[in-house]
Amino acid sequence: MKPRAKPKRAPARQGKQDPGRYDKFRLINGKHDFQKTVPEGVVEYSVCLRKGGTLAYFNYDLAKEMGLIAGDHPSKMNPKLSKMILDTFGIQIINEYDVIHHTLIPKNTIKPHKYMATRYLQLQHPDKTGRTSGDGRSIWNGQIFYRGKTWDVSSCGTGATCLSPATAIEKKFFKTGDPFVNYGCGYADILDGITAALLSEIFHRNGIATERTLAVIEYQKGFAINVRAGTNLLRPSHLFRYLKQGDLKGLRSAADYFIDRQVSNSQWPAHFSRKKSYAYLAEYIARRFAQVTARFESDYLFVWLDWDGDNILMDGGIIDYGSVRQFGLYHHEYRFDDTDRWSTTIPEQKRKARYIVQTFIQMSDFLVRGKKTPIQKFSRHKLLKVFDQEFEYHLSRHLLYKIGLNDSHRENLLKEQQDLIKNFQRVFSYFEKAKSHRGPHKVLDGHTWDAIYCMRDMLRELPAHLFEKETFMTPAEFMGTIASSYANKQDKTLTDAKTKKIQEFQKRYMAVVRQTAKTFKKTERKILLELGMRASIINQYDRITGNSILEVTDKILRERKRLSFDGMHTVFHDFIHHQKMRPDSDTKNGMNTLNSVEQQRSQQVLDKIMWLVRENRESL
Repeated sequence: MKPRAKPKRAPARQGKQDPGRYDKFRLINGKHDFQKTVPEGVVEYSVCLRKGGTLAYFNYDLAKEMGLIAGDHPSKMNPKLSKMILDTFGIQIINEYDVIHHTLIPKNTIKPHKYMATRYLQLQHPDKTGRTSGDGRSIWNGQIFYRGKTWDVSSCGTGATCLSPATAIEKKFFKTGDPFVNYGCGYADILDGITAALLSEIFHRNGIATERTLAVIEYQKGFAINVRAGTNLLRPSHLFRYLKQGDLKGLRSAADYFIDRQVSNSQWPAHFSRKKSYAYLAEYIARRFAQVTARFESDYLFVWLDWDGDNILMDGGIIDYGSVRQFGLYHHEYRFDDTDRWSTTIPEQKRKARYIVQTFIQMSDFLVRGKKTPIQKFSRHKLLKVFDQEFEYHLSRHLLYKIGLNDSHRENLLKEQQDLIKNFQRVFSYFEKAKSHRGPHKVLDGHTWDAIYCMRDMLRELPAHLFEKETFMTPAEFMGTIASSYANKQDKTLTDAKTKKIQEFQKRYMAVVRQTAKTFKKTERKILLELGMRASIINQYDRITGNSILEVTDKILRERKRLSFDGMHTVFHDFIHHQKMRPDSDTKNGMNTLNSVEQQRSQQVLDKIMWLVRENRESL
């Protein structure tokens, strides 16, 4: 007689979370599915508590999305929450140097589980196949599941791993904190942490895919641990290492892990076979990377894409904010000097993205057929045409968005009026790509050739002028609106050719307005009014740039002694909110919980950093 099966218990109902309980943080304990699924793709480290840290930043909104704090938790810090954050993320790895030199570490500070540093391809390593490279100063804290989503959490600045460039080049292990080694000491700094926290949250609020900063913990001498989170923190380079090595088994493990995570997070459709999933992987990358690269080019985002797929997530999300910039103008000749190599430019990012897509096509073929074919054989693959078409479509779509057209207007024009859009796009590019007569020159961290015209100013001011004056701008008015601080006297001179282009620009712009009005049965003045309202938000005057975010962060770190943690959080919150440039999104700015004195001090700091943004609005 078979024993009776135990009755299944109904799952416990998740009641309202107590705002004073922070037990969910304990689930972030080093354990991660990638460790079990792709064990050869990680290096595991024991970790210990790192004393002396203070909380410098905490993202309450992200913590609520992840289920770490209650949805109605106030945006105020308390000792219990602060201690939980420090105990969870204030850690340092016990690395190879510590083991070899028998570094004394109190046993009661060692965490029970091992944490992973992941292996991935990096072009700055001597080995170009990913055998020695990966997380050089980061570990993955673990994962957490909440409301149908699994979140990854990782931290930068937790100690020197064996995967850093310094270890690969010098062929020895380094002590964490060694001041004589470049990018091998294992530490991160507070400036990078706060910069990434601000910029990533601004990008997220504006619909740009990115990892996000959950917390920044500060230590002495300006060091920090910077905690990041995302629903899938894998990079293309995590898979590329297996492809370069010809390791089919390892590649399948890593690809299957990524696919399963996407499906479980409801970000991908489920397929009936792995072969279909592998084919979908290549198509997904082709379309997704076309979309994000078009956004980068349209918004003047420099993210330094390259063939190794290291500086970007699998969904095209932005990571590694140390090399990320948002330009005020289309400074398309700028290159970053990384000592031993020059970066890509903004327009070159498309070519790099296209090659990443070609690599995924090769990878998909390898996964399906079990045989690796040289990448050159895929140079004419149909998915590359898909990439090209998607890129051009989304580049046009973003331009129409910057004009101020809403979703319905854009979709109709893209479907029915492609020639109209292309004609405007050509004359727009004439001004957008114009460069100073000064020529190429060096800047602090590279070299550039200055752009001279601010297209955002024109798109913001033109509809208001046409609505109020009911006539085109004169060439002098047009040049006065569009000329940036980089434009010298020669750049602003109105030649016959330039005057004709000014007239053409306004005619092409009005053709778009006229067609939209006709299609949607509205007057041209009504359309101009709508464009003016939307464009004033999208093309806001004081928009953050790479230079300004560095000055803003520096100013915040110098001013914070005047403010409490909550007061500084208010500065962060209000600044990020001010940089939200989406006319269709919720514009509520939240509740102010500070007393009048603290509020006044916070406003003074905010005023100072907004002045820095305005001063650098056209820069790199």
